[in-house]
Amino acid sequence: MLEEDLLYVLALQRVKGIGDINAKKLISYCGNAKSVLKEKAKNLEKINGIGAFTIQNLFDETYLKEAEKELKYIQENNIEPMYFEDEKYPSKLKHCVDGPLLLFKDGSFNLENRPIISVVGTRNITSYGRDFCEKFVLDLKEYNPIIVSGFAYGVDICAHKAAIKNNLTTIGVLAHGFEEIYPKSHKKYVAEVYKNGGFLTEFWHNETPLRENFLKRNRIVAGISEATIIIESAEKGGSLVTADIANSYSRDVFAVPGRTTDNFSKGCNDLIKRNKAAILTSASDLVEMLNWNLVKNEPKAIQKQLFVELNENEQLIYDFLVDEGKQLLDSISLTCQLPIHITTTVLFHLEMKGLVKPLPGKQFEAI
Repeated sequence: MLEEDLLYVLALQRVKGIGDINAKKLISYCGNAKSVLKEKAKNLEKINGIGAFTIQNLFDETYLKEAEKELKYIQENNIEPMYFEDEKYPSKLKHCVDGPLLLFKDGSFNLENRPIISVVGTRNITSYGRDFCEKFVLDLKEYNPIIVSGFAYGVDICAHKAAIKNNLTTIGVLAHGFEEIYPKSHKKYVAEVYKNGGFLTEFWHNETPLRENFLKRNRIVAGISEATIIIESAEKGGSLVTADIANSYSRDVFAVPGRTTDNFSKGCNDLIKRNKAAILTSASDLVEMLNWNLVKNEPKAIQKQLFVELNENEQLIYDFLVDEGKQLLDSISLTCQLPIHITTTVLFHLEMKGLVKPLPGKQFEAI
């Protein structure tokens, strides 16, 4: 990404009251972030869902000055910015309408063509939860997944440590900037995480771990992976929010059951009871549900499967992409006469079946 482009994206990200969804709408209309900040307000107000109140802070030059400082930090500290239209932006997050406009990566990990799972749960992990987490990650070692979590107390840090112990890539998604470490007691794990992966955040380097940041962080944890695993949870907690978000993205959710009398199994048991999560009793449950054995047993160089079973909507979209070549998400939805949220879900399933790949700028093409 060019320096000038990044500068204007940073400024747009900083504008109060815009948010990721509206920022993407504005960019789609204007072409890029610089054009958004140079466009006349009366033209922007014509965009569906955008009004005078939304863009009232858009032309404050303070944001550009702040962006210059952040850009300097990024360059001096070798931080990799990941813009939502870039190829390096996590592919599964591209399918999330509220995915971050811009992510910051610090580490040497590669997210492409790797199975990714998110492991979350209570900060008050019990011996039952710890034992399950450690064995679960150990049993997944042969599939070489990336283990994502939030670097918090309890299940989060247990998952990171289990990944490190088994020489698996692990990524901590932070609820603050890179100049902070929360909780401070986890500073001792930072070097090991960098050695085995690294960190992601959407927050600028000096942003502190505010309460609302953790809820925003959860959508990245849920959206970046193909499945979210809840190890332990009380009746209420952040991991249940993450599960709800994953469900809204049409991602698989798994929960570890426990005794009805155990406080930190009540949340998991409830997810299973309400069909919001599949029951997870061992790593083999996950492997079977996600068809990882099929991937594992394939030779390294293979041709595309010729006889993949598709449902009606999958066949409709796949045939359209084969006939027309790469297409914008909106064009696929319009031509195939499917709502955007259904189109996005179908495209994700086609991607998982190896039939479609996402491209920058919300474009897709048949493989």
